[in-house]
Amino acid sequence: MSHFVRASKYRHVYVDPPKIEDTFQGFRLSTATGEQQYIKGNTKFFAVALQGGGGPFAVIPHTTPGRVDPALPVIAGHKGAVLDFDFNPFHEHIIASCSDDTTIKVWGIPEAGLTETITEPLVDLHGHGRKVTLLRFHPTANNVLASISADMAVKIWDIEKGSDVLTLEGEHEQLIQDIVWDYTGTLYATSSKDKAVRVMDARANTVASKIDEAHEGAKSVKLTFLGKKEKLVSVGFTRQSQRQFKVWDPRDMSKCVKKIDIDQAAGVIIPHFDDDTNVLYLAGKGDGNIRYFEFVDENPYCFPLSEFRTTQAAKGVGFLPKRGLNIMKCETARALKLTAQGGMGVVEPLNFNVPRKSEAFQDDLYPPTFSGVPSHTSDEWLAGSNEAPNLMSLDPSGGGAPVVAAKKDFVAPKSAIQLQKELDAALARITELEAKLAAAGIE
Repeated sequence: MSHFVRASKYRHVYVDPPKIEDTFQGFRLSTATGEQQYIKGNTKFFAVALQGGGGPFAVIPHTTPGRVDPALPVIAGHKGAVLDFDFNPFHEHIIASCSDDTTIKVWGIPEAGLTETITEPLVDLHGHGRKVTLLRFHPTANNVLASISADMAVKIWDIEKGSDVLTLEGEHEQLIQDIVWDYTGTLYATSSKDKAVRVMDARANTVASKIDEAHEGAKSVKLTFLGKKEKLVSVGFTRQSQRQFKVWDPRDMSKCVKKIDIDQAAGVIIPHFDDDTNVLYLAGKGDGNIRYFEFVDENPYCFPLSEFRTTQAAKGVGFLPKRGLNIMKCETARALKLTAQGGMGVVEPLNFNVPRKSEAFQDDLYPPTFSGVPSHTSDEWLAGSNEAPNLMSLDPSGGGAPVVAAKKDFVAPKSAIQLQKELDAALARITELEAKLAAAGIE
């Protein structure tokens, strides 16, 4: 009897358990709980929320593993616990945070990382009536940020202007559990405690399609779009608390196109889809393992690949951009796993590698990837621009630079304090000049 084995470059993806000297230890983690993933990173830094006043969170360079100093400098400018944060995908040194205090703040990270505690944000955003629970930067438009709150509203902000440009209210009657952008940022999807999944036309500020009951279970439903495949994945629970994920076509949400039952466990699963490799990673809160599936365009749509197993439960997991990987070692993904060990937080880098003997650049593993350069401005996007993400080659021999214009530096709006100082200085100068004119007898 013959058995057909499907060809896949990623069938044998493996993870080497991280060495202790490559981990980050000693974080006094925040006790705030919620829908967030607790850790996020970009190509230079990662962030985790900590205990303490001012809603502190640490921003740590990837190049400084080891035990962190208990007195390490942090970002601490909120009046309540920080519930989520997100790095600007187009500026490595900009991060936004949201809090129990109903505000969103945008922070600048010094070039060399934090050398002192920062308490003054670049931008302070007010508009939500209750705690702000999740943040998501736009995938193609510069300085556009989406937020959700316990006031059941979704707001889209232009952080450079310091104001909200769109607000969706009245569509969600219960708490919103997740929000994700599609590949171009034309649509975004939300999940809610009412078990419904809604796909919104972001600029029209309307519901484009809706699933009334994506999953039967009462626990949180998490979402991710499948990149250029124009499909949506929801990860939730059955009525018997079995974990499962479903694949949906946003053009026809009447039924799912694929359903996979995973296991019987309590932890909410955080999905991450790698559009370059078409691999979906599923990491559960409280799980020691990470599963991965490869997606194709035809039925049966997805195939299980493998599973990374450990006995150490994850508090949260965040994946890094492809530009931050070690491509010469055939690393195709890197996750930062946040755990609690001995009462302290530990961050473990998990490197997903494809076994290859050649030391040359493997172009079949690394198609053009997201470049970190915006496709349009916030005003252009609001006016109707639908540009796809700018891509770049990771081939070291090609320099790796995207063939697009350089991104514009972020310019924060001036605060009321800054404007008052400038006004006081101008008035003082006017008084000085008037005195000189009067002394010279000039009226």
